[in-house]
Amino acid sequence: MRRDSIFYKLFQQSPTLLFALLSHPPTNAEAYRFDSVAIKEPKFEIDGVFLPPQGQGAGIVYFCEVQFQKDEQLYERVFAESSLYFYRNRVRFSDWQVVVIYPSRNIEQSDLHPHRGLLSSDQVHRVYLNELGEIRQLPLWVAVTVLTTVEEDQAPEEARYLLSRTHAELSPPSSRAIIEMVITVMTYRFEQLSRVEIEAMLDITLKETRVYREIKEEGRQEEAVNLVNRLLAKRFGELPDGVCSLINNLSLPSLEVLVEALLDFTSVAELQDWLEERSHQSQICNHQLLSRQQVLLQYRNELASDTRLLNPI
Repeated sequence: MRRDSIFYKLFQQSPTLLFALLSHPPTNAEAYRFDSVAIKEPKFEIDGVFLPPQGQGAGIVYFCEVQFQKDEQLYERVFAESSLYFYRNRVRFSDWQVVVIYPSRNIEQSDLHPHRGLLSSDQVHRVYLNELGEIRQLPLWVAVTVLTTVEEDQAPEEARYLLSRTHAELSPPSSRAIIEMVITVMTYRFEQLSRVEIEAMLDITLKETRVYREIKEEGRQEEAVNLVNRLLAKRFGELPDGVCSLINNLSLPSLEVLVEALLDFTSVAELQDWLEERSHQSQICNHQLLSRQQVLLQYRNELASDTRLLNPI
């Protein structure tokens, strides 16, 4: 599992996440955009480049390296890449800084002496995730990065805590961004599981997920039904045809209610009882609506008849 891939995805979703790790972030951190670049001759690849906003004069470019395995020539490479990129783009930037993210100090390369000047300056920032503090005491954005280092058997519990805290502290769209970031981390950490399985493990209701929001916004009823069926199949196994038929007839609002109730069901029988009750309520509502429509139609016919009597040809 490549954790630099996790951070690449996280930085794509929220470029300001990098600056949450720094003691003195730039004042215009919100305007930075994230990129990943390759420098040819020689062939260098920089994990992440954070570019200052355009149209505001030359700004500071930040280079980010995520290192979860020991590399005894990491700083030689990082400083060479950063200097070369800065040299080739000198007119665009006023300065450059480097941020290196480690899980702990023992991953850092052993021989630091040749780079003592840069490493002791304010131009290089070394972040050791295990020294940032307890995950439950950290700001949410920082806690998500620390989630990448938590032991695998503890990760689901800590992820559920972060989601619960997100609901308590944030409102959309900020809460949705955190939810997506937590799911991203857990998806990379548990590569053998599908996204739906990850969401079930984290007790995330389907209506909170990006996929379902897109389905709802675009009104794709069939896809929403298929998604609910897949989630229920993961929980209960293959569903009886009668249950699937009841689900297929649910409206989008009813599917949302089902998602809210899903984790409360302990058996297929409970699910079927709920669906049958919902279907019965729907039939009653449809009957009442039809009756009202019939009464309205009769009233309109009588009104039209009265009008003809008052205005004979």
